[in-house]
Amino acid sequence: MRKGFLAVGAAGLLALGSVTACGDNSGDSEQTGSDKTPKIGVILPDSKSSARWEGADRKFLQEAFESAGVEYDIQNAQGDKSQFQTIADQMITSGVTALMIVNLDSGTGKAVLDKAKSQGVATIDYDRLTLGGSAEYYVSFDNEAVGKLQGEGLVKCLTDANVTKPAISYLNGSPTDNNATLFKNGYDSVLKPKFDAGEYTKVADDSVPDWDNAQAATIFEQQLTQAGGKIDGVLAANDGLGNAAISVLKKNKLNGKVPVTGQDATPQGLQNILAGDQCMTVYKAIKEEAKAAADLAIALAKGERKDTGQTVKDPESGRDVPAVLLTPKAIYKENVKDVIADGFVTKDEVCTGAFVQLCADAGIS
Repeated sequence: MRKGFLAVGAAGLLALGSVTACGDNSGDSEQTGSDKTPKIGVILPDSKSSARWEGADRKFLQEAFESAGVEYDIQNAQGDKSQFQTIADQMITSGVTALMIVNLDSGTGKAVLDKAKSQGVATIDYDRLTLGGSAEYYVSFDNEAVGKLQGEGLVKCLTDANVTKPAISYLNGSPTDNNATLFKNGYDSVLKPKFDAGEYTKVADDSVPDWDNAQAATIFEQQLTQAGGKIDGVLAANDGLGNAAISVLKKNKLNGKVPVTGQDATPQGLQNILAGDQCMTVYKAIKEEAKAAADLAIALAKGERKDTGQTVKDPESGRDVPAVLLTPKAIYKENVKDVIADGFVTKDEVCTGAFVQLCADAGIS
């Protein structure tokens, strides 16, 4: 099953096979690891915007580092920019030879990356590109493709429900997260032509600061009120925002009648899909993302450079950043079982209480 949807990522990962020791052109930050004991620092962004950071990324990064036998330190900034910088300073002082970050915003991220570089520490942007930053690699998913799957998913669910001229609400991700911009580019590419043609109406288009789910519920409640209760579909940029919208729809007895999208294939998101309250989610095989990033970090920490065979252009600096971009997959009720079969979440996490029978009905054994 995974061969298909990870095909693009696999191509990038294959290119990682060619490892070269740092050459004369490689810059100071790339040559530092060879005479030091490799140690990798990772800064995760928070634990409230998505369950993935602590539930998946930490676990899979730990597994990758431990299997490689390298020393590592993984910390979570819990959404605090000053804490993010403090952790980075501590890691640099403690002698990390490579630093991997998921920025809270590009400004904070850039400051951390630049300081690390000045101290001879190699750097990687993990999942989110730091605009104007200096990371030597960027490892993520094709984020416009993620958004495109969300837009296509919403169209599919509205079509299946025979909704004509639907009124659509957007709950976008954080305005400080470049990924949120890329997701929106993706779903706009699908939905904007429908708005322009008068087939669909956009009644709300709001970004949610810091991907905060509580704020998302407040924002969606206001959207629903301003639309006079007439919202037919919700493009929510991830499962947390989607669940926030669903909580408001439940209060108004509209859940199950209004398709809602998501992303991250969280246990809660999958349960919402099985219950019929969420239309779809986007599954990103984070184990593959963590492994690709760990492989690069381990190489950098040892003073080696790998060729990824891919680049992403930083829209702020114009720099081509060497990248690994994996391929996402759309998940609907009929293939929720694929996420569990892949080992991303467990049956025990999803199939609890009322969901035991819904899991059985969906072929999850």
